[in-house]
Amino acid sequence: MLDIEYSGLPSNKASGLQTEREIFERILGAIAERRLPPGTKLTEESLVDIFGVTRARVRKVLLLLSQRGLIALEPNRGAFVAQPSRAESIALFHARRVIESETATLVAALPEPARTLALARLDAHLEEEAQARRAEQPGAIIRLSGEFHRLVAELAGNPVLTSIIENLVWRTALALATHATRHDTDCSPSEHIAIVDAMRAGDGAKAVHLMMHHLDHIVLSVQE
Repeated sequence: MLDIEYSGLPSNKASGLQTEREIFERILGAIAERRLPPGTKLTEESLVDIFGVTRARVRKVLLLLSQRGLIALEPNRGAFVAQPSRAESIALFHARRVIESETATLVAALPEPARTLALARLDAHLEEEAQARRAEQPGAIIRLSGEFHRLVAELAGNPVLTSIIENLVWRTALALATHATRHDTDCSPSEHIAIVDAMRAGDGAKAVHLMMHHLDHIVLSVQE
C-alpha cells in the first residue's frame, strides 16, 4: 500500500480547499492517473492532514466516492481504492459498449455548425493527448484517454449519458489497473483519431464500428 500523504496526494493545505467537491476531484484525479492504485488504503487521519479539513468532511467525500464505486468502505478496516473483480470489469466495459455506440452515433449525426464546433473540441483534446505522450507523462495520458470518451458523451448532448460514462470511464480505469497485464492497456491515440475522422465525415456507422473495436481492444487486457 502507498502512503498517500507522500505519494498520490501531496499535501496542499495552503490551496484553500473548502468544498467536498474539490476534495473529491483531487482524490478522483489521483485515482484516475493511477497515483493511488487499486487497494490503496485512504485513512481519514491522512486525508484530514492533507486537506486541512474536518473528519466529517472527509467522511462525506469517502461516502461519495464509495457511492460511485471508486472506493470500498470496509467495516472495521477503513476505505480502500476499489479493486473491481474480473467479472465486474467485463460488465463495466459491456455497459460502455452499449452507451458509447449511442454517443458516437449522436456526435456523427450532429447538424452543422454544431458538428464542426464539436470536432474542434475533439481535435483540441487529441492535441492534448499528443502533447502528454510527447512529454512522456503517463498519468496525464491515462487521464486524457479516459476524458476523450467523456467528452464524446458530452458533445452528444445528453447530460445523463455524460454522467454515466464519466463514472464508467473511471471505474474501468480501475479495472485495468487491477487486472491488466499488458503494457498497452490505455487508449490508442490512432484509434481515437480514426473515430474522430469518422465523425467528421458524418459516418455514424463507421464511428460506432471503430468505437466498438477500440473498446474491445482495451477490454482484452482484463480478460487475459
